[in-house]
Amino acid sequence: MKAIKVTVLAILFGAISGGVATYTIINNQTSDEGDLVKDFYATETAVHVSPHHIRKGMDKGDISFVLVDLRSQEEYEREHVIGAVNVPAYKDPNTSAYGDVERIVNSFTELTESDPEKDIIVYCYSIPCMTGRKVGNMLAEKEIYVKHLGVGWNEWRYDWTAWNHEHEWDVTNVEDYVVAGSEPGTPKTNEATEPCTIDNELGC
Repeated sequence: MKAIKVTVLAILFGAISGGVATYTIINNQTSDEGDLVKDFYATETAVHVSPHHIRKGMDKGDISFVLVDLRSQEEYEREHVIGAVNVPAYKDPNTSAYGDVERIVNSFTELTESDPEKDIIVYCYSIPCMTGRKVGNMLAEKEIYVKHLGVGWNEWRYDWTAWNHEHEWDVTNVEDYVVAGSEPGTPKTNEATEPCTIDNELGC
């Protein structure tokens, strides 16, 4: 009889312990998953900048940011986003210059020191291009923090309608937002586009 009681108690305590453990694991998993989602969106909004927001900023003469083209000097001079400066992470279109850390870091240090209030926003060849991410990581290790344009050169130049609003297609022309040569160029204001109704980092 005593053995039966011990067995029943053991089963009972085992079931309770198992239930508590399962409940704790499920709650922790849900909490961990929520934290991961929260961290993901916090990182996305901290790092990525909407190209539409930047284009709208150009239209109204916003000078709170500096765009940095990471492609080779040859490609930059052929054509680049108007207003962008060039810090090449490529020696030529086929040869990366990731190993040239000192030059790249020094160039970004100069940019940040010349106007600490401005956001530094990098872009490279395309959305999946890793150059911006690699350079961003290189700079973060030196405590220089840059943002990442949501599109690359290819999407900005050749896929204009994909990321601009449909009602803006007739009042904007990609040719007005690109320039050739060694100088950054100056964006023109465009009063034909409507002002952004949400004027903060989440707007446009």
